Amino acid sequence: MHELALTFAEIKAARRRLTGIAHRTPVLTSATADAMTGAQLFFKCENFQRMGAFKFRGAYNAVASLDPARRAAGVVAFSSGNHAQAIALACRLLDSRAVIVMPSDAPRAKVAATRGYGGEVVFYDRYREDREALGRRLAAERGLSLIPPYDHLDIMAGQATAATELLEQTGPLDMLLVPLGGGGLLSGSAVAARHLCPECAVIGVEPEAGDDGRQSLRAGHIVHIATPETIADGAQTQQLGKHTFPIIAALVRDIVTANDAALAATMAWFAERMKIVVEPTGALAAAPALGGRLELRGKRVGIILSGGNIDLERFAALIARADPARLG
Repeated sequence: MHELALTFAEIKAARRRLTGIAHRTPVLTSATADAMTGAQLFFKCENFQRMGAFKFRGAYNAVASLDPARRAAGVVAFSSGNHAQAIALACRLLDSRAVIVMPSDAPRAKVAATRGYGGEVVFYDRYREDREALGRRLAAERGLSLIPPYDHLDIMAGQATAATELLEQTGPLDMLLVPLGGGGLLSGSAVAARHLCPECAVIGVEPEAGDDGRQSLRAGHIVHIATPETIADGAQTQQLGKHTFPIIAALVRDIVTANDAALAATMAWFAERMKIVVEPTGALAAAPALGGRLELRGKRVGIILSGGNIDLERFAALIARADPARLG
């Protein structure tokens, strides 16, 4: 195996930067979930992280890693919402400024929170415009540092601290289920698991409508797709990154998918049975586990619930029409 771009030493450095800043989020269990699956499930609740998602870990690590002059000049990022909020909050904490490129159809709650943390929002059309090109242009015009949402080593190292904490909180696991969009969380988690629990099978879960990761893993190269139409707005990515893909190809056992009906049913299950709010993207990793699409019997399984940021009206609408039979 070739040397990977992200090392565990970088993850440990991110952990030091985040100590006392990021929340050490709880790991919840459910006797009902265990009975349904015949396994022991451990839910890492990043919906309780600062700004409501794991993205704070990577954003803070990336901004904190900039040299003082670049940090003072400010940061530009592009995001559907969680990375936007995370960068805005990190910049506020580190006395920097944030310009965020967000899709015009981003959830209102995420836009409001981004602005509330002090971020300047620049809208674009996610189906017609190139957010990366817009971000690069703004960086050049305003002298800002561009921090993308997933394909960035400092971002990946920060995200990996969620899996590191989980494995410290639970002890050895047989399997780790991780949501997949662009691959920052999955690649970082895979490096962490390789170091802390080499026998653990790391599985990525992405939207059925946006299975570029699964296609890429099987093809052996990055597959580009059109912007997927899915309620999992945090995973509406078109391809894995040049940094994230090689790690995923080397360390991830498999990538599976969950459709929108399963995500809505999973969100409803969490609200009813565990009394927590999980956004659609945050429910990705849990959907195939709770729906019986993976063979988990007798296993100790970690599941990262990546976030809980969703408009209350949309949350209510999704769970109101969720069909429990579509779980998984």
